[in-house]
Amino acid sequence: MISAATSLLFQQAADLHLKGRLAAAEEAYLRILEAQPDHFDARHLLGILQQQQGRSSEALASIGAALKTNPDFPPALLNYAVVLRALDRLPEALAGFDRVLAIKPDYPEALYNRGLALGSLDRTLEALVSFDKALAIRPDYVEALVSRGNALASLDRTAQALASFEAALALRADHVQALIQRGRALRRLNRPAEALASFDQALAIRPDNPDALIHRGNALQDLQRPDDALASFDQALRARPGDGDALINRGNALRNLNRLPEALSSYDQALAIRPDHAGTHYNRGNALLDLKRPSEALASFDRALAIAPDYVDALNNRAGALRNLGRPAEALASFDRALAIAPDDAEAHLNRACVRLLVGDFEQGLAEYEWRWKTPYAARFRRDFARPLWLGEAPLEGRTILLHAEQGLGDAIQFVRYAPLVAARAGKVVLEVQTPLTSLLSGVAGVSLVVGRDGSLPAFDCHCPLASLPLAFGTTLATIPANAPYLSAAPDRLIKWRERLPRSALPRIGIAWAGNPAFKGDQGRSIGLPRLLPLLSAAGVQFLSLQKDLRPGDREALRDHPALVHLGDAIEDFSDTAAILSLLDLVISSDTSIVHLAGAMGKPVWILLQCAADWRWLAERADSPWYPTARLFRQPAMDDWESVLREVQAELAALIGVAGR
Repeated sequence: MISAATSLLFQQAADLHLKGRLAAAEEAYLRILEAQPDHFDARHLLGILQQQQGRSSEALASIGAALKTNPDFPPALLNYAVVLRALDRLPEALAGFDRVLAIKPDYPEALYNRGLALGSLDRTLEALVSFDKALAIRPDYVEALVSRGNALASLDRTAQALASFEAALALRADHVQALIQRGRALRRLNRPAEALASFDQALAIRPDNPDALIHRGNALQDLQRPDDALASFDQALRARPGDGDALINRGNALRNLNRLPEALSSYDQALAIRPDHAGTHYNRGNALLDLKRPSEALASFDRALAIAPDYVDALNNRAGALRNLGRPAEALASFDRALAIAPDDAEAHLNRACVRLLVGDFEQGLAEYEWRWKTPYAARFRRDFARPLWLGEAPLEGRTILLHAEQGLGDAIQFVRYAPLVAARAGKVVLEVQTPLTSLLSGVAGVSLVVGRDGSLPAFDCHCPLASLPLAFGTTLATIPANAPYLSAAPDRLIKWRERLPRSALPRIGIAWAGNPAFKGDQGRSIGLPRLLPLLSAAGVQFLSLQKDLRPGDREALRDHPALVHLGDAIEDFSDTAAILSLLDLVISSDTSIVHLAGAMGKPVWILLQCAADWRWLAERADSPWYPTARLFRQPAMDDWESVLREVQAELAALIGVAGR
């Protein structure tokens, strides 16, 4: 029998427990149990209280002792299994939930917790079934809706996951975890602005929630707002110092801001906490590649792969490091490993194609180069015409074919050489190119009509991107159509520039130093004006600047070096550039569209190349089968422009000496 005093004390203890006064409640439960050790409710509720305080081992003992008094009481059995799950004794916890359900099959809380245990055991489909059963009994079970959404998200059923989170929020709009998980689902569905709004809603409720801050930072990264993302990650770290995810993502934001040493430091801090995190080693390798430290980057990628051997992105970027180190055979092997794991990885296919082309394997490289259309970068240039793609297999007699530029200006100039070959097969060739090239390319042999990118197209029967023409013609190193000149200056532009150029009896050398800044590899390939300035010390030469788009600091440098005549401000389009090139003796430039134009016109051109040059310049050659008048000057190591300039200066001195004799 339970005395009236004990009953009163128990009611007081339970009331204290409900009010969150856990210490006072525990004291009361213990007083009851001291007087009556077999008091089931006091022992059971003491166990629940201990679990609330994170004292799982004590909670298990307390609830277990209660069950000796009443072994088939479903709530106590449920709580015992919940504590087992908290202790990571998952198989025992699952058996415990099953025991509860054998007694009470329609117990939604048991079904929900059983789903959590199954999820922790990576039995996600079974977990989903358990959550669905709980919701069939209790449709407004918010926690089950959220956990169901998590299970669906882990099964890549993101749209269904989003619907589950939305259903939870319709019942409880201030559910922070539902808001966070909804935001994550929206990010996966490529809806970053909506994701950001969901994270902001969560933070309006709990301003220092680290998870919401981290995911908010990721959404800001998606929205190309790295400064704001960095601030969000920093706030997360103030709320939860040493958080590995925050440090990793902070490093990513710093890398996007080109604050590479700081990014590297952030990754290193993350690795000090979680040294076996493959993703951090991978991101660290990317930062080292950006810092032009490929040997160290390779080591980071190798550490990532030692942890996660099937890490496709790490294999892909490892191959990039090997390519930068001048080890193309090993790079190809790394791409092969990546594609054995992920046969449809477009980036790996494209990168492998470029290395194959780099070493002169045009047969396999050109075919694989078509994978570029499935990468996010090249997909921006893709044209989805209703008319079929032509890659050389179908006859063209009597048909109109559209040849269209796809990437940079230099690409169009390089591959338009194939237009006369196409014209020899087709009834009519229409050429669509970037607007600055329309005037220049209007004189290409065999082309009936040249249209600017923004112009209206006439009817045509089939089409081919310009960079796919080498594949269409089965090009090999031996069969590259190198019949320069295939472009020339218009007579009226020649007259115009002959009058404008400064009169001089000295040899004229045109220089350029930077390509399109929007090109993702431009930072490595563009040498920049400051590095070229030592060339100006050469006597007996007139230097002319062909650079149209100036970078910060260029105009001031030009003003400080009046001997370098700047023409770029007066150049309207490539027809102007072609006329100027016709009046020069030599062109010296980094890898820009100007070198392609000089080569296409058969002008002597010295091309200054980064260590990991584009595939079209091949490997370990000083000449180019694409442009017979070109001479290549290569970096011996990443970012070593000084060696390149010393070689160019020596060759220029020799050339001037010969010309002066």
